[in-house]
Amino acid sequence: MTHIVTGNTAPGFSLKSLDNKEYSLRTLLERGPVVAAFFKISCPVCQFTFPFLERLYKSYGGSDATFLGISQDDARATAKFAKEYGVTFPILLDDENGYAVSNAYGLTSVPTILLIDTDGTVRVSSMGFDKKDLETIAAYFAERNKFSLTPLFLAGEVVPANKPG
Repeated sequence: MTHIVTGNTAPGFSLKSLDNKEYSLRTLLERGPVVAAFFKISCPVCQFTFPFLERLYKSYGGSDATFLGISQDDARATAKFAKEYGVTFPILLDDENGYAVSNAYGLTSVPTILLIDTDGTVRVSSMGFDKKDLETIAAYFAERNKFSLTPLFLAGEVVPANKPG
């Protein structure tokens, strides 16, 4: 569970990425909405979910939208996870200072995925894998960017409605 639910304001944060760049939520929101996906590398539901997040990023990430993975593991293990699951969007590290950002968001399970609008309001707060929530994020970006909606799930692909984290 998280205390950051749809309609709440997302707490600000600043974290370093795997390539040691600093990412500040406030600065990112000036460019556009942010999808923040908290995870642990050992979490099977995270492993299942991240390839779908990568699809979302490939379809809708760009100059006015930011996708972030926020890892609760060290840099070496996280880099291996990113390579294994084909993640190309930035991954930030929240393994120092006792998971300060994860704690600020009140996380108790991963993956937790948040769609944060430019005013800091959480539009989607999703725990575990939730097919409908991912489709809602895709629809949000398609509408925002005046794109036609790209199917997130492929024909013939067996994808459960949800998997608890």
